[in-house]
Amino acid sequence: MGEKRIDLGLTALDELFMTEEGRQENRLPRIRQIPLDMIDDMPDHPFKVRRDDDMELLIESVREHGVITPIIVRQKEDGRYETAAGHRRRMASKINGLTEIPAEVRDITRDEAIIIMCESNLQRTKILPSEKAFSYKMRLDAMNRQGKRTLTSAPVGQKLSREALAEQTGDSHSQIHRFIRLTYLIPELLTMVDEENIAFRPAVELSYLTEQEQRDLLETIGYEDATPSLAQAIKMKEMSKAGTLSMDAILNIMCQKKPNQKEKISFHTEKLKPYLPKNITPKQTEEYILKALEYYQRYRERMKERGDR
Repeated sequence: MGEKRIDLGLTALDELFMTEEGRQENRLPRIRQIPLDMIDDMPDHPFKVRRDDDMELLIESVREHGVITPIIVRQKEDGRYETAAGHRRRMASKINGLTEIPAEVRDITRDEAIIIMCESNLQRTKILPSEKAFSYKMRLDAMNRQGKRTLTSAPVGQKLSREALAEQTGDSHSQIHRFIRLTYLIPELLTMVDEENIAFRPAVELSYLTEQEQRDLLETIGYEDATPSLAQAIKMKEMSKAGTLSMDAILNIMCQKKPNQKEKISFHTEKLKPYLPKNITPKQTEEYILKALEYYQRYRERMKERGDR
């Protein structure tokens, strides 16, 4: 357990005979070897540790040279530690069977740790849209909480936080807002954004749909094997705001021909219902129709053979 001290604003006994420079140096963060099983992940950490090429290189580097750059941690109230920066180095150490890792222990709050976490991870070679979205949201929330503790006007604090985040990241206010909007997507649609099956700008517009509307869209995407264009996404957003975005409305929008789109055949759900089993999924519907067409084709061939005899 970490030793707790009550700070009365007095100089510690071992600092009484130090110079001011010595006191300041004594309070600097120290590098320590900390057992890996004493270090926890930060709650809701948005960045995924993927076994990509960069990670494999890091694992190999740790295997040959150890962890060169210490990770950054904060000590929690229960005496354990929480990672602020260095999640990949920690994972590489575990994979290599190490039991300890060099760590810089900083006396910081959770909000300060969140800001460090976001800043360090945004330096990665490849960042998924979902990672950037939740990172921006966590970082802005942390900055807003810090602003509220120092400013009497919360809106002013929020404005300053947004301006500071824009300056630090290089993204404009509006672009940061678009990324944060992605956090309102259901997980399945957000995964499609990460996998580049749904483009960024249409995804932002789709984030304004209700959860049920997004799930209806997800079902339609599976049935139509197509994703919405920006124009289609904007239309759905407008209809959602007006309260008129039904399942059939989504299908009608998705069936509209896009530029350079190959012609495809679509059916309205209501027209197919009399010929389909109850509680059938979109994927099962496709298989059912294809099987029915296959049987029908065989029937026509048999009738043709009979007619030729």
